[in-house]
Amino acid sequence: MRVSLSLDRSYSKDVAIMVDALRASATITTALESFKTVIPVRGIDEAVTLAKKHEAVLAGEREGAKIEGFDVGNSPVDIRNFQGDVLVLTTSNGTRILEDISASTILIGSYLNAQAVASKALELAKSHIEVVMAGVNGKFVIEDFLSAGDIITNLQDHELAEEALAAVMASTDPEKVDDAVLNSSSALRLRALGLEKDIQFSLKRNIYKTVPIYKDGTITKI
Repeated sequence: MRVSLSLDRSYSKDVAIMVDALRASATITTALESFKTVIPVRGIDEAVTLAKKHEAVLAGEREGAKIEGFDVGNSPVDIRNFQGDVLVLTTSNGTRILEDISASTILIGSYLNAQAVASKALELAKSHIEVVMAGVNGKFVIEDFLSAGDIITNLQDHELAEEALAAVMASTDPEKVDDAVLNSSSALRLRALGLEKDIQFSLKRNIYKTVPIYKDGTITKI
């Protein structure tokens, strides 16, 4: 099995794992503990329309902040206060990346479900697993790289591309990983918005066995 790592887009036609560590991956994974379906969308207007259509909870952020008029932001902590059949979610990066990955089976991973998503990827893949870092506006962010490394650590008995190997090597010391994420530009922005709780929660390791799968515009628990 070949394991590779990419930024912003996928090249795999087999299995891809999308990682948006702060915070879409954590929010989606947590939401599927109390929602049947998550519908990720790019635009705010589309999100509002779909939420009305499905009588859904409406969640989303722009630049980290909760969108005015929405029920909840892109918060894995606050989403635990909601439940229902459908959650409509729009975020700055993670939901956009999902729409751009079309040729593969798409799973969603984070620190919260790293072992479970790696195990499911191995079960589904024929020859290639690609971990896709969402980044921020197409740019590298350290939290996605380190979270990808945490997932790939569970795949390291296979053939790792150099980028994937680097992510594993960078993720060997959890204390240093936490320090890097907590002091990342993304974390500093969230902290300025009063969202320290989301940063801390998103760094919890393997608290869920839930593996989200994206197919035909919706996310469900596989």
